[in-house]
Amino acid sequence: MTNPLFQSVQSSLRRNGLLPHSKLARFCIALAGIVALWTLFGQRGFSLGYSFTLFVLVIATLALAFRAFKRRFMWRLRNRLIVTYVFIGVIPLVLLATIGVVAGYLFAGQFSTFVVTTDVRNELRRLETANRTITHEVARALRRKAVLDTPQLSINNEAFPGRQVTAYYHGRAVQLSGSEGAYEVAPPPSQVPVASIILDNGELYFRAINHARIAESPDDGLIVVSSVPLDKTHLESIVANMGRIDVYSERAPDSASAPAMRRGSLDLSGTDIDVSAAPKITCGAVPPAAWRFDVELSSFTPIPNVIMWQSGAAKHLLMIVRTRPSLLYNRLFRTLGEWTSAIWIGLATLAVVFALIEIGAFVIGVRLTRTMTSSVAKLYNATQHVNRGDFTHRIEVSTEDQLASLESSFNSMTASIEKLVGEQKEKQRIESELYIAKEVQDLLFPRDAADLDGLELHGICRPARTVSGDYYDFLPVGENAVGLAVGDISGKGISAALMMATVHAFVRAHTLVEPMPAMAAAAGANAPATQGENTICCPSPATVLALLNQQLFRSTPAQKYATMFLGFYDQQSRQLTYSNAGHLPPIVICADGTTHLLEIGGTVVGLFGDMVYPEGRVTLNPGDIVVAYSDGITEPENDFGDFGEERLAQIVQENRNLPLPRISEAILSAVTDWIGGEEQPDDMTVVLARAR
Repeated sequence: MTNPLFQSVQSSLRRNGLLPHSKLARFCIALAGIVALWTLFGQRGFSLGYSFTLFVLVIATLALAFRAFKRRFMWRLRNRLIVTYVFIGVIPLVLLATIGVVAGYLFAGQFSTFVVTTDVRNELRRLETANRTITHEVARALRRKAVLDTPQLSINNEAFPGRQVTAYYHGRAVQLSGSEGAYEVAPPPSQVPVASIILDNGELYFRAINHARIAESPDDGLIVVSSVPLDKTHLESIVANMGRIDVYSERAPDSASAPAMRRGSLDLSGTDIDVSAAPKITCGAVPPAAWRFDVELSSFTPIPNVIMWQSGAAKHLLMIVRTRPSLLYNRLFRTLGEWTSAIWIGLATLAVVFALIEIGAFVIGVRLTRTMTSSVAKLYNATQHVNRGDFTHRIEVSTEDQLASLESSFNSMTASIEKLVGEQKEKQRIESELYIAKEVQDLLFPRDAADLDGLELHGICRPARTVSGDYYDFLPVGENAVGLAVGDISGKGISAALMMATVHAFVRAHTLVEPMPAMAAAAGANAPATQGENTICCPSPATVLALLNQQLFRSTPAQKYATMFLGFYDQQSRQLTYSNAGHLPPIVICADGTTHLLEIGGTVVGLFGDMVYPEGRVTLNPGDIVVAYSDGITEPENDFGDFGEERLAQIVQENRNLPLPRISEAILSAVTDWIGGEEQPDDMTVVLARAR
């Protein structure tokens, strides 16, 4: 027995779309249960298994979420097109913008370090140029006096605050500028470059060294050294308005490994630069942001070939520059002066224009997508209406494009389907009415053969359509006489069937009554045979046809008419009295094999008024067969021509000893074979009468 609580929970989950159906969803639920039990009971001894199960659960859940997203969100064509446009138009732009931001960040950082190092090199060149001038002046003074004494030189240190100039000549050092005894300098090693940054006694200097020859002697050389302290004040004077600059020196050989730089700087713990200690030199400061996106930029560059003055060995320093894009922008365009802001405004305007173009393109793309997908949605809704059998639904066409043409075509198609459905319903109604008419018409054909002791009767009608325009009937007239009628109504279908019913009713009404001799006299026909003083036992076929002609002529349209063979057989006299109103003459096949036609008669009934129809008589001997038929038997054609009366007579002659139903079946089968696979062209009717 099912638990009601379980059924309620299951129904609620199904109603909210949370009931798992796929194998992946059930797998995720099973994994989640395992992880929950593992966590609840704290059994994490197998940490690898727990971690692996949790990892598989996360991957399976992501796959399930992607499947749900794809099934629900990506089902709509509009969302698919929007996602496609995002992947084609937006994501590449985002990637390019990201690459541009990263490249701009790197470029800005390297540009800032390039500006600082360039200013430092320019300062060294300026110091070297000034020192070369001093060297030439000292050399000229020595050439005049040949002794290095404190010459009378005018050295201006305003351009180089704190500069100390020392000259070396014949192993003697003479301080030319600077505080007396404030700075003691050793003789420079030979490998020291002309101008470089020097590390002397733990302090940094800009130092330039120039040589001059006083005489031809190799030992008679002059060396002039200019040294400027590289401190915070000097570095700020060289590099102004570039943010904060930190200079770090190499780690001592015996120091422990330094930790990484503090947050926001570069990780250089794997190098020989001691970034854990305080910077060797720090100058400047990072100004506040000039605009919202004026972020702080950090970049570093090594300062190679810093010379140890005492040993001449080279070492490295690290320079870290922290600046902002606004400072770099001002430095880059400072030569433009007042036009700097104009360039910035132009760049900002261009960025805004590009952003507006991209937004406009996205909006246009989304709107075009909506126009396309709205048409698809309309078509989908319309198909749902058609699927429910509502062919009256029409799509409202609001555009003039190919999709609008498709919508119009769909409307035209549904209108055609609606018309066809209506026609089909009408056809079904007509077929139903025709079926009822066929049932009624089948009741009009005689069910009993009305055989006499001396005459055997059989008739059959096979309609070309549902109902037939052919007519046949057996008319019992007393105990010793019977009438047989065969007719063909002009046209086909329901109108012919209705006229056939009229003819049937009229013939029955005028034959199944007591005959009156005056009727025959009025019709101008010969009176039927009498026996003694008895009245006429059979009606006059000529009289009945004449009356039928008058009735049809007055009550039917001019183009409507009928053909009819009507005969009455008197068993006592063995005579068949007949009259033919335009019908194909029946064939009499005698027992001795001879044949003749019953041709006496007049024109069709219902076409002309006041017609007179003659009568004929024929005596039927035992074994004689009368074959009455419609044109659907003899007129069907194939490549060899019509079926014809001769072939009909031959078939009856060959099967004359069979029962009459078997003979009629043989006739219809032969006609069907003669037609082949073609549609039956006309109603086929056969009436057989065989004398006993």
